[in-house]
Amino acid sequence: MSELLMVGASGLAREVMASVRSGSDFDILGLLDDDPAKEAAEIDGAHVLGSLEAVTRFPLARVVLCVGAGTGRERLARRLAGLGLGHDRYATIIDSSARVPEGCHVGAGSILLAHVTLTAAVRLGRHVVVMPHVTLTHEDDVDDFVTLAAGASLGGGVRVGRCAYLGMNSSVRQQVVVGDNAVVGMGAAVLDDVPRGEVWAGVPARQLSVSGAGSNGSLGREAS
Repeated sequence: MSELLMVGASGLAREVMASVRSGSDFDILGLLDDDPAKEAAEIDGAHVLGSLEAVTRFPLARVVLCVGAGTGRERLARRLAGLGLGHDRYATIIDSSARVPEGCHVGAGSILLAHVTLTAAVRLGRHVVVMPHVTLTHEDDVDDFVTLAAGASLGGGVRVGRCAYLGMNSSVRQQVVVGDNAVVGMGAAVLDDVPRGEVWAGVPARQLSVSGAGSNGSLGREAS
């Protein structure tokens, strides 16, 4: 059993801990967080062991990024790369109730929580966060650092760009493309391509604004 370090003392970290403790792949070592107010804090029985740089004290531990915003996970991954962490150090967390059939690919560092369903030939990139009860159907392609909030559903052949965010209970029609850094609001029904960096919401979904570089928008971050 490998030791696991979680980066980010967050609500997402609590969900990851619950998932990990229901399985037998990892032993939780603790959390890392740069917030001085969280120094030595305890969250659900796991202690904050220091800031991000403390990862060098645990060279054998696997690591998972527990920060809700994809852009935040991307920044942390860059910092950790600077500290010498390669892709092989990242743990992939798949809840025991998730369905990931043969022929699907889940990238290093990704998190699949309770009752996530992948159907056939689904590809998830690195550091993707998939919250409970998400459904991804045949040939969906999800890029690195994407966040899929609880209950999101993707039709077949959907492409989701890097650092995009799909809100709770949103749905995306088959063959639609959601661009890099785009944000889809809670309960939205996406019938057309969402351009890079735009914020869409509604039924059917329409553009509200441009989210801006380095932002996942403000329509809710259930994985914070």
